[in-house]
This record gives sequence, C-alpha cells and structure tokens, in this order.
Amino acid sequence: MKELIAIEWMKIRRYRTFWVLTGLFLLLLPIWNIEVAYGFINLGGGKNGVNFLSTAYSFPEVWGNVGFWGSIFVLFLSILVIIITTNEYTYKTNRQNVIDGWSRLDFYHAKVLLVFIISTAATAYMFLLGFTFGLINSGSAANVFSELHQVGYFFLLSLDYLGFALFLSIWIKRSGLAIGLFLLYSFIIENIAKSIINHWTDLPVGNLMPLQTSDELLPFPLMQMAKTMIGQGPTISMNVYAGVTVFWCAAYYFSGKMILAKRDW
Repeated sequence: MKELIAIEWMKIRRYRTFWVLTGLFLLLLPIWNIEVAYGFINLGGGKNGVNFLSTAYSFPEVWGNVGFWGSIFVLFLSILVIIITTNEYTYKTNRQNVIDGWSRLDFYHAKVLLVFIISTAATAYMFLLGFTFGLINSGSAANVFSELHQVGYFFLLSLDYLGFALFLSIWIKRSGLAIGLFLLYSFIIENIAKSIINHWTDLPVGNLMPLQTSDELLPFPLMQMAKTMIGQGPTISMNVYAGVTVFWCAAYYFSGKMILAKRDW
C-alpha cells in the first residue's frame, strides 16, 4: 500500500494541474466563507444590508455551513481525479505500470487510495476552517463538539463525488468527455431526474440518487432554516442518506473493478 501511494505521489508532485486545482480549492474555500461570514454577501447590499448567514459561523452551526460551501468546491478535486486518472490512459503510463510489475488491481487500488487521501485531506482542511471560524465568531470552543458529525458528512460527500469521478474516468478514459459528462450529470441530469421522481413519490426518493444523497447530508443553511420555520413534508433521515452514500461509493468501486477486469488494457 505504501508503495502504491509513493508511486502515485511521484506522478503528481510535479504536475502543474494538480497544484493549480488543489490551490483553487485551498484558496477559494476560505475566501468565499470570509465573504459570506462578514457580510459582503447580504440582503440589501452595503453596510446596512442584512447578512442572514453571519450567525452560522459560530459553534455548532459552523460545521454545516462550512461543509455546505465546501461541497461546492469539491468539484475542483473531482475534476482533478478525472484528469489524473485519464492521463494514465492518454500517456500509456498504465501499461508502463504493468510492465514494471503492477497488476490491473494495483493500478486501480492506487487510484482508489488517492481518492481516500484527497477526501481525508479535504475533510481535515474543512475541519480546520470550521474550527477557526467558529472560534473567532463564538469567542470560545465550548460547543465545538456539538454537530461535529457534519465533518464526517463532508468526508462522505467528498468520497462520493471523487469516487464517482474515478468511476467515470475508468469507464470513459478521456478527460474532456469524462469532465463534460461529470458536470452535465451533476448539474443537470441528476437534478431533472430527482425532480421527476420526487414529483411522483410520497417520499423524496429522488434524493437518493448518487450525488444528491450526499448533498442532502449538508443542505444550504438558509433553505434548512426555511424548512424548519414553515414545516416540511415527509423526509428521509440523515442516517439513511449516509448509508446510501456508502452504498453508492461501494457501487463505484465494484463497477470500476469490473470494467477493468473485462476491458482490454
């Protein structure tokens, strides 16, 4: 396992795209949260505007708030996974790995480990940002552990998005097409399918689709607040969303493994 990780690191450590997309995630996430937290985005504009999200940066609300915005910027990391994986096919380095003694599963598991490592690192960074914002706005760490499970939700969401990106990369093998399909599915196809399914079912079953199920773990703060105030219809528990997210992650893994086993290298 250590050897797989070491070789993956050697491949990407001098890859400019890796540092650019990682840098965008690391830089834009705190900048965006600063703008939201300190009133640059408010209702009415200017100094007299009302910022409904400012209180969401105190403990314990900060975890869900930073997690939600982080779920948007995870797209950068998903695209990174696609580019790194499809480059193996473009430049035939996957075949070179086999010549050097790797099996197909070694190649695949190296990418799966990379997804886990990126997801873990992104979650640790989200925790650091949430703790910093919460400490600044709360003045103490008294409620720091309340709602901390939302950090775990962010890990599941990251794993879901990056795992889906890896599956598309193994399936399609071309970066442009894989990225296009990933964005088309995540922004358009899944939302349309979700709306249609939810319209014809009593429970919001459409929310259990591959990416939407993890999105439901970290809803938009204002939307969640509005639902709480006006009441809402039948809902699905967070435990179910978390469990289904794990199911989809496992489905990506086994589907990608099956594709590699049946396809010509």
